[in-house]
Amino acid sequence: MEVPVTKIVGILAASIAPVIVISGVGLLLLSMTNRYSRVIDRARELTRDLDAAGEEARRNILLQELLITYRRARILRLAIILSSVSILFVVVAVLSLFAAQVLGAVDYVSLPSFGLCLIALLGSLYFFIRDVSISLHALELEISLYTKSTPGGGAGNSTVTSGSAAASRPA
Repeated sequence: MEVPVTKIVGILAASIAPVIVISGVGLLLLSMTNRYSRVIDRARELTRDLDAAGEEARRNILLQELLITYRRARILRLAIILSSVSILFVVVAVLSLFAAQVLGAVDYVSLPSFGLCLIALLGSLYFFIRDVSISLHALELEISLYTKSTPGGGAGNSTVTSGSAAASRPA
């Protein structure tokens, strides 16, 4: 059975948008996996620091940071899984489009698959943004080790006594 060229052009035209989504989600996935590996490395570093810490206040801060880092790793893992599921649904949509064009059948799968792809992508982006906001809290804990409140009190009245070490450590 030979497929006419016009049918192949139709298949390719229908597949362009989903394939572009694969490319975009792939880049997002690359960014997420890089962040995930940094978070895992930071958790290992915090564990070593926690073992070596002698001062109780320092141990408490490190433990809080470790718990935040663990939470971030779980959130990023979920974002990565949802991005991968998004790509899976795009592939199902493209295969469904291809099968419908070649077989001349009605396609009931591609549109719901593409919709599920977008929903998974939305969830992935939500968790990615949550990770970004949580990482700031871990940085604030690290900075609190090197700050002291001035007589006026309050968050706006703290001064950094040794900020270079806090700024160089990833959250």
